[in-house]
Amino acid sequence: MAKRDYYEILGISKGASEAEIKKAYRKMAVKFHPDKNPDDASAEEKFKEAAEAYEVLSNGDKKARYDQYGHAGMSGAAGGNYGGGGFGGGMSMDDIFSQFGDIFGGGGGGFGGGFGGGGRRARVNKGSNLRVRVKLNLQEVANGVTKKLKVNKYVSCAKCTGTGAEDGKMDTCHTCGGRGQVTRVMNTPLGQMQTSSTCPSCSGQGQTIANKCTACYGDGIVKGEEVIEVKIPAGVGNDMQLSVRGKGNAGAKSGVPGDLIVLVEEEEDKDLKRDGSNLHYELYVSFIDAALGTSVEVPTIEGKARIKVEPGTQSGKLLRLRGKGLPDLDYGRKGDILVHTNVWIPKRLSKEEKQTLETLKESENFRPDPTKGEKSFFDKMKDYFHN
Repeated sequence: MAKRDYYEILGISKGASEAEIKKAYRKMAVKFHPDKNPDDASAEEKFKEAAEAYEVLSNGDKKARYDQYGHAGMSGAAGGNYGGGGFGGGMSMDDIFSQFGDIFGGGGGGFGGGFGGGGRRARVNKGSNLRVRVKLNLQEVANGVTKKLKVNKYVSCAKCTGTGAEDGKMDTCHTCGGRGQVTRVMNTPLGQMQTSSTCPSCSGQGQTIANKCTACYGDGIVKGEEVIEVKIPAGVGNDMQLSVRGKGNAGAKSGVPGDLIVLVEEEEDKDLKRDGSNLHYELYVSFIDAALGTSVEVPTIEGKARIKVEPGTQSGKLLRLRGKGLPDLDYGRKGDILVHTNVWIPKRLSKEEKQTLETLKESENFRPDPTKGEKSFFDKMKDYFHN
């Protein structure tokens, strides 16, 4: 089933402001919140769907990528462990509350005194995201590639298995009873109002540590490194970002790991210049070859290709190799290689060469005559884009 448009999910236009995006998400989240719709799988799915849309549209970089490439810009292409922010792969409700709980005004993801169940959700720590640059040559962009990256990051402490406790044992917080939040009831002129905030004793964890781990000092994370395999789809562009879910820094005290943000840096090819899915090549032929015609080899992504230069070819003529360009990230179809023909006119001539050309100077065929069917540059470009 095709994924719905993020703007459609939140009921907003592409020009919506940051405040309007947040307001629309809060409205959807309140409507389909699991505490308001207990045991309603459909409502829970819509709640997650709205969270996914908000996660992308509230982030400037991800929103720009989504506006340009759609869902393909979030997921790369077939295969790979990518997501706009990771919801599509089955992010839990606790993950959503830990990341967006503050949008409701509470400390952990409930509605304060709203629907009764919010205060039971303990806060889940989320590790920070990591950003790395990956350089790709033209062949890797064209075919897709798997890169193994050694990343220095925070990992879960092996000694305490990420809990932060020396013996791995955690106690239920006596202040909040394991809920991660404390509730206060205030009397106001409008009646009693109930508010919830993060428990100060356990920082929203719902559990406390009696003996801190000596390796991580109670944080549950230590500095380490990991070799991460990143699948980069064919057709990515320079400065495009891919998100590998759950491969960022580990979250403290058995928290949720962040994401690894991979920034694509495309290396410039010495022969072929990229323009979207098309590639351009500057071909230089001698004056004699342009007049008599010849066949030459030009570079492609797969190797060399031989093309024919017709007799009488003029400088600026466009030759096209169909389907020899780069794949389109959204649709997979390949662009073309555009060969720009440049007739090379020698700047220095020997005495004998000058004499030879002088004998041809007055020949009828050597006199410029644009009326003989040769098209202008703009007409050539028009023909190309309409063929």
